Amino acid sequence: MDVKAFLDVLVEEIHSVVIATTDENGLPCTRVIDMMMHDDDAVYFLTAKGKAFYKQLMEKPYVSLSGLTTGNGTMDKKSISISGAIRNIGSEKLEEIFEKNPYMATIYPSDESRTALEVFCLYKGQGAYFDLSTKPITRGSFSLGGKTIQNYGYFITEDCTGCGLCVEKCPQNCISVGEPYKINQDNCLHCGNCFSVCPEKAVIKTILN
Repeated sequence: MDVKAFLDVLVEEIHSVVIATTDENGLPCTRVIDMMMHDDDAVYFLTAKGKAFYKQLMEKPYVSLSGLTTGNGTMDKKSISISGAIRNIGSEKLEEIFEKNPYMATIYPSDESRTALEVFCLYKGQGAYFDLSTKPITRGSFSLGGKTIQNYGYFITEDCTGCGLCVEKCPQNCISVGEPYKINQDNCLHCGNCFSVCPEKAVIKTILN
């Protein structure tokens, strides 16, 4: 999947996400916000200038968000998370957002009432995609605004001796035999079984900062 496909899932299939900021005391705050639209490399949302959310966005222009499709059950769901930098673009794209999201007119029915709103753009960051509806599961990473994707998870090094213990412990059967063995990152659960069972300590763990 390319970035546009991931953002299509976020805006069209998920739409409402939990988005996190920090307050004046540095404590985390979350709320549910609709992702109104996207272009090739950015996502847009809005809020009213009188809200605490607006103040937090202006003071610390960085957010983390997570969203989940509804699906018919847990194993039908997809999720997307993004952490990245935002900027206020004022009333730019406000009219387009209302055209794409006509339900907003029932909340802010007049041009006068919409003067309270300003649009924010999530323009640079890294995202993660997780799809439980596939067998095996599907995981993906993507970036916005040219940010270099930071790979994280579990990787097998040249110290691998091919004992096969990691293959036996892998719940998604995503480790292939070779010299060294290799973890298919697109299907890995990040459960850590391979890391804990390897007698040669050939599996390394990297963490997304």
